[in-house]
Amino acid sequence: MEIHLSSYGYFRVAVVAPAHRVADVAFNTEQIRRAVHDADGCRFFLFPELCLTAYTCGDLFFQPVLIEAARQAVMELAAFTAEHRVTMVIGAPILQGGRLFNCAVFLSGGRVLGIVPKTYLPNSQEFYEERWFSSARDRTSDTLQWDGEAIPFGTDLLFRAEGLPQCLVGLEICEDVWVASPPSGRMAVAGATVLLNLSASPELLGKKEYRRALVEAQSARCLAAYLYASAGPGESSTDLVFSGHSLIAENGTVLAESERFRFDTQWITADVDIDRLINERLKNNSFGGSSPEADGFRIIDFPLADGTCSVVQRPVPATPFVPPREEERARRCREIFDIQTTGLAKRLQHTGAARAVIGISGGLDSTLALLVMVKAFDKLGLARDGIEAITMPGFGTTDRTRGNAERLAELLGCRLRIIPIDQAVRQHFADIGHDERVHDITYENAQARERTQILMNIANQTGGLLVGTGDLSELALGWCTYNGDHMSMYGVNTGVPKTLVRYLVSWCAEAEFAGEISSILHDVCDTPVSPELLPPHENGEIKQRTEDKIGPYLLHDFFLYHAVRLQYRPSKIFFLARQAFADQFTNGELLSWLQIFYRRFFSQQFKRSCLPDGPKVGSVVLSPRGDWRMPSDACAALWLQDLTQLQEALSEG
Repeated sequence: MEIHLSSYGYFRVAVVAPAHRVADVAFNTEQIRRAVHDADGCRFFLFPELCLTAYTCGDLFFQPVLIEAARQAVMELAAFTAEHRVTMVIGAPILQGGRLFNCAVFLSGGRVLGIVPKTYLPNSQEFYEERWFSSARDRTSDTLQWDGEAIPFGTDLLFRAEGLPQCLVGLEICEDVWVASPPSGRMAVAGATVLLNLSASPELLGKKEYRRALVEAQSARCLAAYLYASAGPGESSTDLVFSGHSLIAENGTVLAESERFRFDTQWITADVDIDRLINERLKNNSFGGSSPEADGFRIIDFPLADGTCSVVQRPVPATPFVPPREEERARRCREIFDIQTTGLAKRLQHTGAARAVIGISGGLDSTLALLVMVKAFDKLGLARDGIEAITMPGFGTTDRTRGNAERLAELLGCRLRIIPIDQAVRQHFADIGHDERVHDITYENAQARERTQILMNIANQTGGLLVGTGDLSELALGWCTYNGDHMSMYGVNTGVPKTLVRYLVSWCAEAEFAGEISSILHDVCDTPVSPELLPPHENGEIKQRTEDKIGPYLLHDFFLYHAVRLQYRPSKIFFLARQAFADQFTNGELLSWLQIFYRRFFSQQFKRSCLPDGPKVGSVVLSPRGDWRMPSDACAALWLQDLTQLQEALSEG
C-alpha cells in the first residue's frame, strides 16, 4: 500500500554533511550535487554552515575571489534545484551593503528564494566570527540585489511548502540555538513547524551528548521538528576537529542521527510528521498563548515535490508504551512503580486507613496492584498483614491462577481470605430467574458484581480502602463489568496499558523480589489473559481467553496510543500498523481489529465517565477528570467511515 507523503502529513527531509575541502568551492559544490543525486527519494536537503567555502577559511573570507566563487556556486545550485525538482538550504558567505554575512540560502524552483544571515556571532575561545562577519542586526536592507532580482534578506523569513501549507520552515545558524533566546523560538510561535540549523560545531569531549540534548530540547520547547546539519572532518584541523554530527529531532525525540568522523559524505533522512506537530500545538494552550511578538514574518512559498512510499522513514515501534532498550525499560518501570506506590500511599495517608482490600485472581492486573500495595505499605511503615488479599473462586477459576494468587499473598505477608462465590451467584440466578446453563453476559457479569460486592463490604467491615486492579487498555475497550470490577475506591493501574503491565510484573520479578515470589511472578506473566468467568476446559486449562474475543492487546495498545495521544485518523493508524506488524498480521486482521477498537472505544465511554480516582502514569490517560473528556453518546460513524473507505481501496488494489 503506497501513500502520498503529504496526504498523511509527512514531510521527507535529508540532512547532509558532505565531503568538502577548505576554500575549494568547486569541489564543495560538486559534493552537494552528488549528495542530492545519491539521496534518492528525497526532495528537501539541509547542508551545514558555510558548506560552499568551509567554515574554517579564516582570513581567506577577506578574499574577493572566494566570496565571488561562492556567489556563483549559489546561482549554479539554484538552477540545479529546478533541473532535479529539489529544495536545498546551503551555507555561504554573502556580501550585502558593504558587509559580509554568514548566511543560510534557501534554493528552490531554480531561484534563490531567500537569504537568512546569522544573528549571534561567537567571538570567544576558539571562535572569531566577528573578525570576518557582521550580525544580522547590522544589515542595511531587507533585500539583496543579485542579477537584477531583489532577494528577501533577513531573519524574518519563513518558507511555506506548496501543497502542505502547515509545513512552514524557519532557519537559524549554529550559535543562534545556543543562546538564551534562540530565533527559532520566535519562528515557532509564528507558525514554523520545521526549524533548520546550519552548523559548524567543532567536536570536544562530551559535546556530542550536550549537542544532542540541546537539539532534543529545542524541538520539544518549540513543538517542532529541528534539523541540525554540522560540518564534517573536511574542515581545517589546525586547532579544531569537526565530526559532521547531524540530527533530526521531532518534539523532543531524535528520529535520525549521523555517524561522526567520516570523511565521505554522510546523510540522514526522516519523514517529519507535520500533522502531529500541529495537533500538539492545538492541545497546548501555553504554546497558543505565547508572546505575540512573532508577528511580522515574511512568508515565501516554495514548490514541494511530493513523493509516495509504502514505509515511512521514521521509527514506528510496535509497543509505543514500552521502551525498546532494556536499560530504558528498567528505568521506566522503576518510575512507574514509584508513581503508583506514591499515589496509593498518599490516598492511604489522607483517609487514615491502615488497612486495604484487594481481590486477587492470579492474573497480571491484580498481581501488579498487589505488589503496588505491598510497597505502598512498606513506604508508610504499615504492617503488610493490613492488606486483605481475597480470592473469590467462581465457575471459571483454574487451579493455576488460584494457586499463584494465594501463594503469592502468603509469601508477601498479606492476610489471605478465600471466599468462593458459586453459591451466592447461584442464589442470585434463582432470584432473577436466570438459567445457569446459559453462559451469556448475565452469567459472566453476575460473578464480577458479586466479587465487587464482597470486596466493598469487607472494606467497610475492616475500615480499609478497596484498591482497583483494572488497567488502561481494559478501560479503553470497556473490557470491565460496569459497577463490577469497573469500580473501586482507588485504581492504581488506570494509567498503565496491558502491554506495560506485563513488563512491570516481569521487572518486579527481577528487580524487587526474589526466590519463590519471583518464580510465581514469571508464571503470572506466562498465563493467558482471561477474566475466568466461563468454565475451563476439561483438563482444567483456561478456556476463556480475552484476546480471542476482542483482539490482541499488542494491537489495541498500538491503536490507543496513536488514536488518543497523537489523534491520528484511522487510515493513518492502519498504515503505521502495517509497518509495525508486517510480519505478524495480515491487512485484513489489522483492519478487523482496528474496527473493533473504534466500536468499543466509542460505545464504552460511559464506563470511563465515572472512573474512580487513580494516578496518571504516562501521556495517555482516560480519566474524565484529567486528560480525556468525551461524551458518552458520541457517534463513531466518521471514524468507521474512514476505515470503510480504506477497506474499499484495499479491495480495489
